[in-house]
Amino acid sequence: MIKFFRQSYAIQYVVIALLAIALWIPAFISGKMTMGLDEPVTPLFNVIDRLIGFSPILQHVLVFVLLVLETLFFNAMLVKNQIVGKVSTMGAFVFLLLMSLTRTQTQFYPFILSSVFILLMINNLFDVYQIQNPEMNLLKTGVCVALASMCYFPAMFLIVWVFVVLPVAKKGSLRLQLIPIFGFLFVYFVYFVCIYLFGDLPSVWAGYRDYFSTLPFSVSGFNLKVILLLAVLMVSTIFLLFGSSNANFEKTVAVRTKISMTYILAAFAVLFLFMGSNVLRNGLVFIVLAILISYAFSYINNTGWANLFLILFMILIFANHYYFKLL
Repeated sequence: MIKFFRQSYAIQYVVIALLAIALWIPAFISGKMTMGLDEPVTPLFNVIDRLIGFSPILQHVLVFVLLVLETLFFNAMLVKNQIVGKVSTMGAFVFLLLMSLTRTQTQFYPFILSSVFILLMINNLFDVYQIQNPEMNLLKTGVCVALASMCYFPAMFLIVWVFVVLPVAKKGSLRLQLIPIFGFLFVYFVYFVCIYLFGDLPSVWAGYRDYFSTLPFSVSGFNLKVILLLAVLMVSTIFLLFGSSNANFEKTVAVRTKISMTYILAAFAVLFLFMGSNVLRNGLVFIVLAILISYAFSYINNTGWANLFLILFMILIFANHYYFKLL
């Protein structure tokens, strides 16, 4: 199976499309509507929720289309940055699988909208390492972080990740580090000006003040099933990365740098798990794992045990979607 997705022909995309449909059929059948959060700190999500919130079908269609587009973009990003092979659909396969692991993830929720901008942000930062004049990329990075936070507010903390990884990407000068911060602040400046002119600025400002006065760090979203799922994924990723570290291929400095940036992002992904009532919907950890697992699957030599684990894991995923319905 792993060798199959190391290639990129029409058949691979057909299989990925069928996999997407199979994982999402229970969501469409259930017709379960997700109630809007209507939080002042998620204005972009609120707007979209008001437009389609009356129909669970529209919610699921929007999320499914977004996921398919994100899957294709994610794969193209990994291929371009040599994290997977030049001709590969491994990224698409792993991303789709991890972002649809449970029935909880096949619904309309803030992170799935935010992930569009998070993927654009990661792509811009990966490009920064090999660009002579990265100013425009850094500006777009800051804008993407701001837009992501308007759907899923904890994403705003990724501006700290940007600040931390720029020295890793050999772009650590103070001038360059200020550019994404400027892009981030500019988006919020425009937003608050619009609220001042056409909305209720004091109440919106109070919403942001209340959020920071009671930061929602908690372990309430963890239970035994979630802990076991995350533990299996994280431990398996470590073993896969160890197996790929001995592979006979040349790891360029650029690839090693981008993987190092991903390792740092993993720390923020773990932090996000504690910033909401539903751990499975704080999905940055699944994006990080998708990058690392795609990288490992693409270059691992001994695919026998990895294939066995993957097949068993997929059986459990489909059993959870169609039979157990545990997560």
